[in-house]
Amino acid sequence: YDFSDKGGRHMALKPEGTAPGVRAAIEHSLLNTGGVTRLSYITPIFRYGRPQKGRLRESHQVGFELIGSASAHADAEVIEITARFYAKLGLDAVQVRLNSIGREPCRERYRAVVLDRFAAYLKDQDEEARAKALKNPLRLLDSKDAVAIEIVKSLPPILDYLEDDSKVRFQCLQELLSEAEVPFEVAPDIVRGLDYYTETVFEVQSAHLGAQSSLCGGGRYDNLVKELGGPPTPSVGVAMGIERALIVLEELGLTGEPPVLDAYIVAATPDANDAVRAIAREMRSNGVGATFDFEERKMAQQLKQADRASATVAVILGTDELEKGVATVRKLATGEQREVGRSVLAKVIKEWI
Repeated sequence: YDFSDKGGRHMALKPEGTAPGVRAAIEHSLLNTGGVTRLSYITPIFRYGRPQKGRLRESHQVGFELIGSASAHADAEVIEITARFYAKLGLDAVQVRLNSIGREPCRERYRAVVLDRFAAYLKDQDEEARAKALKNPLRLLDSKDAVAIEIVKSLPPILDYLEDDSKVRFQCLQELLSEAEVPFEVAPDIVRGLDYYTETVFEVQSAHLGAQSSLCGGGRYDNLVKELGGPPTPSVGVAMGIERALIVLEELGLTGEPPVLDAYIVAATPDANDAVRAIAREMRSNGVGATFDFEERKMAQQLKQADRASATVAVILGTDELEKGVATVRKLATGEQREVGRSVLAKVIKEWI
């Protein structure tokens, strides 16, 4: 997403998080030379294309990268963690779709096949589309154009062009995922649109997203660290779209109830204002959601505010409570109340809520 701003400055907004994350890791010496580094990030990303369901011009990405291992075990770990993440969210109808695009000799042979099949199609495209296709013909396999999709269906799978050791590696990865009981299917149409991928590529897709079904994508990028100025370093990672996961959660009714305010601290008399603030701090430090009235309104108005805030309990302090070292805790739904010693106030409120 590349443009000049109103001041004439050239701006570029990042389209994904892996390459910037790797660049930052190199620049700030975060890589464990000779060992494995596991990094994660959350970042906004930007796309110039027309917004679609789950594909916004600005969205947010969670990613993690396992840098420093060429083993199929590293690929399996990243894919397993990704699948477990979505299962933990409660998402059903998700599927890992897995492929291998081999190393450079494999992709070079397959690029020639793709360009040959797409030759007539590319003659009708504009100059920019042809340039992109010539730079990375595998991007054509990601096209959403109906004519291109039909051409893709006629292509032999890239798996037919894998080097022998890549075939062995891909089989090992499948065995590791089966051992971990991660459901997957081999999907030769998964190639990923970015240029830096090697060997393993995968997506996790949801039946609830329609045509834009991909929740996340990832794979191996053994050349990227070197291309960005670091030493040759095999790596694998995944990037997960937050908005896409939220769409599925909403459609399944799994977003949960909004958070409820636990306690509204009420000053029954002006001399209790200092204690109210102290109790609010104490509640928050003990994991109890608490707030109070900044305007020092009368008690009845504060209780109305507590009701409007849907607080579970009101904690009432006045002159009498201050003298006795207690607070009156009232359940707002039932009106039930009792006096509670200040020293055990947080504990009692936790039990009540």
